[in-house]
Amino acid sequence: MKNILRFRKISDYHRFANLSQPEHPLISVVDYAQIQYPQDIDGITWIQDYYVIGLKRNVAYKFFYGQQEYDFDEGLMTFVAPNQVMSLANNPNLKKKPSGWLLLVHPDFFWNTALAKQIKHYAFFGYTINEALFLSEKEEHMIIDILKGIEREYTSNIDKFSQKIVVAQLELLFSYVERFYERQFITRNVSNHEILGKVEEALTIAFNEDSLIDNGLPTVQWMAEFLNLSPNYLTSVLKQVSGRSTQQHIHAKLIEKAKEQLSTTYLSVSEIAYGLGFERPASFTKLFKNKTEMSPLEFRKTFN
Repeated sequence: MKNILRFRKISDYHRFANLSQPEHPLISVVDYAQIQYPQDIDGITWIQDYYVIGLKRNVAYKFFYGQQEYDFDEGLMTFVAPNQVMSLANNPNLKKKPSGWLLLVHPDFFWNTALAKQIKHYAFFGYTINEALFLSEKEEHMIIDILKGIEREYTSNIDKFSQKIVVAQLELLFSYVERFYERQFITRNVSNHEILGKVEEALTIAFNEDSLIDNGLPTVQWMAEFLNLSPNYLTSVLKQVSGRSTQQHIHAKLIEKAKEQLSTTYLSVSEIAYGLGFERPASFTKLFKNKTEMSPLEFRKTFN
């Protein structure tokens, strides 16, 4: 097994990919055609300390989005946050040389800007590779224009306006990405509704009495792993389809089960709370009241 490489600086990646030194230490736009990875690429794994935004085109192999298979004649965007593990391997089926662009941005570039905090709230940096963004030709040209604008700015004479202008272009880029993902969620509405159906199935399994005893309350992470999706992507899809987050779906199922037991059994509130996976009945009562505007006992009295 090969050692895991650590790219702390953007210049570390440039050396690894046999690129010339970056013109700016904290940001770099890279043309895929210029990348020359080492010959013995199989099994090479690395972790980078910066954000990576990739736009790939003409990848000659099949790629899976969920259970669906795609050819990459269209543009594909991926988003990787710092400290994520990346790996490469030779592909014997590759008939075309991949083309596209990489944007590398170190978090230090955002110092003293609103984007330093805001970038952590862009959900797509938490999506997995099989939840990538598929671009139309028109959308791809729009993204490339922004990337080239960023490159022009940081390769020009740096002045006090440079960071502000590049950050504004990055914010524009991220706004377009959010818009395009929204479009993707809508155009894949059928498969997204299938995800909603699977969420309901997963919740039925999770709130089975034996499952609650063994595993406790289901979490967003558990739901995502059960559906083979990232937590961020699952929540984004559910919000688009149902208007509710994954956590809200879990809470809705929990309240449904609680109401059922409060109205049809003589179990105490504490017994119901423990049975639903709560360690403390007070936590159950607080959540129930928050969701229904009644305490569990007040709800039970409505059936007397």
